[in-house]
Amino acid sequence: MTELDPQYHVARAASLEFEPAAGSVARHSVGLARATLVSRAVGAVHTGLALARLEPGGYVGMHLHSTEQSFYVLEGSPTLTLDTHSYRLSPDECGLIPVGTPHGYRNTTREPVLLLEANSPVPRTSGPADTFWTGEPLPEDAAQPADIRDPRTRTLFRLGAGQMDVDNLKIGAAVDAPTVSASMATALLAYSGIAVKMLVDQRLGAVLHSLFMVEYQPGGAALPHDHPLEESYYILEGEVVATANEDEFTLRAGDVFWTGVGCIHAFYNRSNARVRWLETQAPQLPSNHSYRFNRDWDYLAERIGGSA
Repeated sequence: MTELDPQYHVARAASLEFEPAAGSVARHSVGLARATLVSRAVGAVHTGLALARLEPGGYVGMHLHSTEQSFYVLEGSPTLTLDTHSYRLSPDECGLIPVGTPHGYRNTTREPVLLLEANSPVPRTSGPADTFWTGEPLPEDAAQPADIRDPRTRTLFRLGAGQMDVDNLKIGAAVDAPTVSASMATALLAYSGIAVKMLVDQRLGAVLHSLFMVEYQPGGAALPHDHPLEESYYILEGEVVATANEDEFTLRAGDVFWTGVGCIHAFYNRSNARVRWLETQAPQLPSNHSYRFNRDWDYLAERIGGSA
């Protein structure tokens, strides 16, 4: 099995290594370590994906990026200062940090914090900087829980319990339910044993990439296809068989998979349990021709008497 190809990359959970902050990041942070998952080193152009771990008592000073960034809280309860407001976040909360928006993190709890961070385009490793430290101190910890019903908290989102459950959609939510207002923009997309919930996209103000949750039920499958964009997949639970350019491998919790433009890939849940992952797309999907399924063009070849 090949696990490194110009059009795709697989990283196993056991091989991921966290490295302490270095350079300017080390001068403006305490207790921060990162594990790079997707970068230029694997061929990515639009996608930067990393795990960030912040130890108890740690912090990351106020800074901004010339990239667009999204985050998803996997573990712990970080305090995020975004512009001039501070929020105490919890697992399964996520959000957008728009280009040029000052932000910083603090961990005032006794447990480590683990975040999945996505950047688009891929962060630079040389040349001009794309991270800028503002020199402003982090404010004292006066954070409030993120109120996602408040329109002013427009770049944050919470994936609540049951939001990936299609059966829950058969009953309307109460007016005072702690969730964003239901609409097509927040709808759960379900097809072929697959459920997709958008987390960070145009609705939150993202323009360069999107972040969403994917769940496959037993038997769920996405047949071979490719895109005019890059995708990354961070497996959260279960196991799924994936293919990339005719190579096949099984992905499990903590594994990472990235596909570049034109990489023909597919997914099959052959287990007896659900599988979930966080997925990014960069750039965002075009309005049309975003999925090219092999079966459709194979059908055309048959109709016209053979392939090229």
